[in-house]
Amino acid sequence: MIFVLTFVSIREKFKMNLNKAFVLGNLTRDPELRQIPSGQSVAQFGIATNREFTDKSGQRQKLTEFHNIVAWGKLGELCNQYIRKGQSVFVEGRIQTRSWDDKQTGQKKYRTEIVAENVQFGPKPFRDGGGGAGGANQNGLAPKSEQLETVEYPADEEEIKPEDIPF
Repeated sequence: MIFVLTFVSIREKFKMNLNKAFVLGNLTRDPELRQIPSGQSVAQFGIATNREFTDKSGQRQKLTEFHNIVAWGKLGELCNQYIRKGQSVFVEGRIQTRSWDDKQTGQKKYRTEIVAENVQFGPKPFRDGGGGAGGANQNGLAPKSEQLETVEYPADEEEIKPEDIPF
């Protein structure tokens, strides 16, 4: 009983909150890099995520959500340099909503975005019919002449049976 009271009092003293977002999706547009008046870099880009589910009537549904991402400083510069529209990316960050007064209409506007704290770049998309594991040219495009390398793995001599797996 004393333990429960102690835990409750500690929780009341240190009101704990968590604001964490994890998003894995594809870029909807190239990052836009700009400098704020203090000289700090900031990149903005969009990510689309898909969710598939079966509705009450048994029909498969697919919903797409669009997320606004903001990356500050060196992280923003790296995003601008290495990721492009269509590429998959994993973003870890916090959710933030900003507000401002629209100068034209005088109305208050809101924008919810994910402020990136960590970004992991996925594989680059194939463009112009090229692709493969090699490098890209100055435009970030793989040369058309480059072909995907085919790797053949030797056939297993012994088949693994589910009943042989020890767990």
